[in-house]
Amino acid sequence: MPTNYPFAAIVGQEPMKTALLLNAVSPTLSGVLIQGEKGTAKTTAVRSLAELLPGGRKVVELPVSATEDRVVGTLDFEAALHEGEKRFEPGILAEADGNILYIDEVNLLEDHIVDVLLDAAATGVNTVEREGISHTHPARFVLVGTMNPEEGDLRPQILDRFGLSVKIESETDPAVRAEIVRRRLRFEQDPEAFAAEWEPEQQKLREQIVRSRELLPQVQLGEEALDLAVRICIETGTEGHRADITLCKAAEALAAWNGRTEVDKQDVVDAAALCLYHRMRRKPFEEPVLDMDKIRALADGSADDPKDGGNDDAGDDQSH
Repeated sequence: MPTNYPFAAIVGQEPMKTALLLNAVSPTLSGVLIQGEKGTAKTTAVRSLAELLPGGRKVVELPVSATEDRVVGTLDFEAALHEGEKRFEPGILAEADGNILYIDEVNLLEDHIVDVLLDAAATGVNTVEREGISHTHPARFVLVGTMNPEEGDLRPQILDRFGLSVKIESETDPAVRAEIVRRRLRFEQDPEAFAAEWEPEQQKLREQIVRSRELLPQVQLGEEALDLAVRICIETGTEGHRADITLCKAAEALAAWNGRTEVDKQDVVDAAALCLYHRMRRKPFEEPVLDMDKIRALADGSADDPKDGGNDDAGDDQSH
């Protein structure tokens, strides 16, 4: 097996790393969409996460070119007809059950594969039906996708299935870029030695993930934090109630990650940066803007209390 680049050695891209680690802590966050140009360590980060996952969990990759049979699995008709047995050949969804399902260039998936993923993500099961024969198995997975926005958008239905979303860019600080190159060259020269050098930091992350998972059920979301989460979702004009729910879950995971059993306002603010961008109402030919200054103002009480249930953008036409 090839040696993966150590997660702990990735330079910068803190929002991406945080989003991935939170999903390792709380699988109910339903994954993360990572958007960014080529060469920004998107795939490296996802693959390296596998080295940190507890309890035998793993990252299962779904190639963009995968056929529907490869994704959902196949039924052996000959065995069914001649032997009276339902012989099922598991697909990628069966392998992904209980694990992280990773799709690179998720925006380039064929529509019929997207439909299969949406069904499985919504129900937690995968059903294969062929010629009156059917087989059902659990398919509960955390969906992680990476994409370059310049190569096309995602359908809103699958966009909403990602709990968290981050947009990343190339580092512009010369010193940071130099460190990225320095570490990558050392890794390529001797992957095993480089991984061994970073193993102590990797182990610290593994232990923090385990502690956070154990602490998470004890985390309390008080009324003040809940009220702030709801107000943020209203003020930023996010669509549906899934944003509010995911924001609260992410804030709880952040509290656990930081070793606390009560969610504070900063947890909610930090979670908002990861949860809301891809759920904001979009105008044609315009990219949504998540106003973090406004969110921080809501948290510290310096923003005006909304009287009309939202801002001007949120009051535009709404489809149901």
